[in-house]
Amino acid sequence: MNNICLIFTESKGKINKDIYGHFSEHIGGVFYDGLWVGEDSTVPNIRGFRKSLVESFKKINPPVLRWPGGCFAETYDWRDGIGERSERPVTVNWWYNNDKRTESNHVGTHEFVDFCRLVGAEPYFAANITSTTPQEIRNWIEYCNFPENLTSLSELRGKNGDSTPFDVKFWGIGNENWGGGGNMTPEMYAREFKKYKEICGSVNINGCKFIACGPNGHDFNWTKGFFEEYKYNGDWQGSFYGFAPHYYCGAAGHPLTFSEDEYYQMLSQANEMQNLIKRHRAIMDYYDPKRTLGLVVDEWGCWHQGGTGPSKGYNLFEQQSTIRDALVAGLTLNIFNNNCDIVVMANIAQLCNNLHSLYLAGGDNFVETPNYFVFDMYKHHQGAKQIKIADDFEIIQVKDRAAIKSVSSSASVNENGDITLTLVNMDYNNEKNVKLSSFGGEIEGKADITVLTADDPRTHNTFENPKAVQPVSYSISIKSGDAITLPKSSVVSVAIVK
Repeated sequence: MNNICLIFTESKGKINKDIYGHFSEHIGGVFYDGLWVGEDSTVPNIRGFRKSLVESFKKINPPVLRWPGGCFAETYDWRDGIGERSERPVTVNWWYNNDKRTESNHVGTHEFVDFCRLVGAEPYFAANITSTTPQEIRNWIEYCNFPENLTSLSELRGKNGDSTPFDVKFWGIGNENWGGGGNMTPEMYAREFKKYKEICGSVNINGCKFIACGPNGHDFNWTKGFFEEYKYNGDWQGSFYGFAPHYYCGAAGHPLTFSEDEYYQMLSQANEMQNLIKRHRAIMDYYDPKRTLGLVVDEWGCWHQGGTGPSKGYNLFEQQSTIRDALVAGLTLNIFNNNCDIVVMANIAQLCNNLHSLYLAGGDNFVETPNYFVFDMYKHHQGAKQIKIADDFEIIQVKDRAAIKSVSSSASVNENGDITLTLVNMDYNNEKNVKLSSFGGEIEGKADITVLTADDPRTHNTFENPKAVQPVSYSISIKSGDAITLPKSSVVSVAIVK
């Protein structure tokens, strides 16, 4: 019997709902034949967006959605995506040399904001600083956010169909500028960020939150170099909102036929997120001791080899997601919850037909992946108060990588006193019986328990078998001292209603 204790007297604060954010880049099949099928399609749609996906996505309360990249953003001209759709230019996008697909620009600023409104998400725009000027990004903000007919650009927005301002608050200034975004040094990028932020500040009328490009994974020198250069500005208040590292778990075996060792190796990689965000925050603390800035992990997930999705390689980087990938999602979200004093936003990559996706779609076919169900099971953490957890779960040794605790967990309580507890049993072979207890608060009431698992952690949903992985829910009465069972390789949520 394992033990877990919820310590109500200790908390790191409110779990920012934006930790449960998403990412949609113009790459492969994410948009075209994924999210977007067109208004004239025989596929049921809402103003061009796949109806089944819109309805499914809305159910999990997506707080924020990043767009249009990713690397795509670094050659994107926002003006290509406005005006009559039939008159928009067809362009060569960032990924052309990978898949020879061009960009129709049928989904631009207006369409994307419409999608966000349909699903209830805040738009987060990744702005191009590598191949354009600060003036163009400043103009994009003015086009999106200025009052109706106040300026020529806001008048143009009205002529293009939206007189009401879009009120886009989140703006990423560049993307992966240590790599495809200009191959900059951190010092070079810090100077560019200050320049763009200053120029864009002149149109910041609605509380824009500017987000700086952070490091690639464990590149702690990028973080130190950026802040060492930027510190002379002395302005940690106002529009500089967050610093955005990216982290992907690299391939650990074939995504569908991995071994037991490779199963654990992937989970060990995911667990590195804890060390990564702690160390980057420690460097930031030297320059930002009051923690006025937050970490925005705006790309994260598993990066397997492509070609295992239903398009058989046509959609660039498209991969299947199994129970193992769902465990990675659950583990990572638990880490973010437990570090809600550090992480203010995170965006899983990507939404559809790509890396670690919530959906796979094509033609009339549409399927929710195991990752989708994790976000549904965890959604009640959004905006709730984090609760500290003590436990005695055993440690699993991992071949060629760091050991991991067999069970990951996080807990929160909302304003009504309702408790959400999420657990990931990463043991490949054994279920866990877990006895619940508490300190400084009570665990008692009706518990709605949802379990996501399969006999084989390689199990996944396909167009031919879309229900192979489905969560199972049941309700019980629960109190301190009671136990729950976590099946092997499972994600479990426990919602306790007072």
